[in-house]
Amino acid sequence: MSLPWQYLLLIPTTILHLAFSLRERTTMPPPGELIDIGGYKIHLWVKGTGTTTIVIDHSLGGIEGYFLIDAIASQTRVCIYDRPGYGWSEPSPRKRCSQEIVQELDLLLTNAGIKPPYILVGDSFGSYNMRLYAHQYPEKVQGIVLTDGLHESGMLNLPVIIRAVKYLFISGFIMSVIGSCLGIVRLLGILGLVEIIKPEIKKFSPSQRQKVKRSFYHYRHWLTMTRELIGLNRSSHQVKVATQLDSLPIISIKSRTFFNSSIFTLLLPLARIDLLREQMHRHLSLLSDNFTAISANKSSHFVWIDEPEIILRAIAQLLNNQ
Repeated sequence: MSLPWQYLLLIPTTILHLAFSLRERTTMPPPGELIDIGGYKIHLWVKGTGTTTIVIDHSLGGIEGYFLIDAIASQTRVCIYDRPGYGWSEPSPRKRCSQEIVQELDLLLTNAGIKPPYILVGDSFGSYNMRLYAHQYPEKVQGIVLTDGLHESGMLNLPVIIRAVKYLFISGFIMSVIGSCLGIVRLLGILGLVEIIKPEIKKFSPSQRQKVKRSFYHYRHWLTMTRELIGLNRSSHQVKVATQLDSLPIISIKSRTFFNSSIFTLLLPLARIDLLREQMHRHLSLLSDNFTAISANKSSHFVWIDEPEIILRAIAQLLNNQ
């Protein structure tokens, strides 16, 4: 029985994907170091100098720190790392939840000889991990920047319609695991789909964009996203212990909306999602007696792409308050 011609088109796509993947091993080595934390290695990139180190933890599936590492390094030392399964990091056999991620991060920083104090920068899901890190290692943390952070009050009480969106994303990530194995995700990336969906990304250089897009071309990336999203409720329960961080300086950056209205978001309940986000930001404001809220009025949830200068100013503010 012969395959339909549509399936035959996948053969050259898959072969080219495998060829590109092999080529990347020599033409695009990791910009940082691979640090062994006990059975698997995590990619850590350190730039700049200073007595205070900025430590960045990315959003779910994101590795957006690559866009700003040079700008932050001009202020002080900065570390970005790929959580296991993303970028150049090896996958982890441990659960993909905040408690495990925090333990991995502290072991990574210790093994790499990155001494505190740290200013933690957490984007979206990364805000969970940075809060929990500050709670468990308060003596190491000088301040936190949250960019459109999450709060467990909302994430554990999702309305049915938003819960359905969550499951839609999970199914999409699973399909993307298959699509990345076949080379379809890479083909779409080469054709510029990311730039079509999010044209603001064009402000960054092709080299910066390629470091980020490279991760999305591999099945481990999408599998890790799936694992983290499935484990989000576990993470939400774990971060409950980090609801009061005393007088730790926290700057929380709030975007204008979660998703911009477009053809790609027509079927999403945008108003309900933004209502939930408002609730979470109110709860975030109670985390510390030294809390500052900043509005990113031109941004969707992707503040790192839409208004990165606001993040740079927030980091500079914490550095100047030492």
